[in-house]
Amino acid sequence: MIFTETRLKGAFIIDPERREDERGFFARTFCQEEFGSHGLNMQFVQCSTSYSKKKGTLRGMHYQAAPHEEAKLVRCTRGVIFDVIIDLRPRSQMLSQWVGVELAAEEGRMLYIPEGCAHGFQTLADETEVSYQMSEFFHREYARGVRWDDPAIGVGWPLSNPILSERDGSYPNFSFEGAGSFFSEKP
Repeated sequence: MIFTETRLKGAFIIDPERREDERGFFARTFCQEEFGSHGLNMQFVQCSTSYSKKKGTLRGMHYQAAPHEEAKLVRCTRGVIFDVIIDLRPRSQMLSQWVGVELAAEEGRMLYIPEGCAHGFQTLADETEVSYQMSEFFHREYARGVRWDDPAIGVGWPLSNPILSERDGSYPNFSFEGAGSFFSEKP
């Protein structure tokens, strides 16, 4: 695997190294030694998948508050997505900065999202499926979100007028002054 750190510390684009022949290819998608050598959380306790029927569907920007912050390893298994990370770590020099990466099923590229960052994506094709591995169990009472279109963050989504859930459309803008409160232990 080829690990490329993004401008957000601890967030990596991971490209598979394909071994190809006339039958197709083989590629590793996880290796404890390689993830460990980059300082990444290797304890995945849950795996999930999402399916979106329509191009333009936007899911996010989600995270879990302390003490249940989670790292995620995300891969598009069908279709194409624009995957986004927003750094919400209160002590980060990149607080409120974002990175967006296109993940296409054909390429097998993955994105590693460290603890303390919000995550979301927009589908760039109909019938898109995304696979997630998470380092923490889901705790509904600690589930949080940030507005997908927060003007202070300014994510450059590729498609306008996204298809949103009511919940994703109702998240608050990020508060720079109270950044620590975004990760409050109290639900």
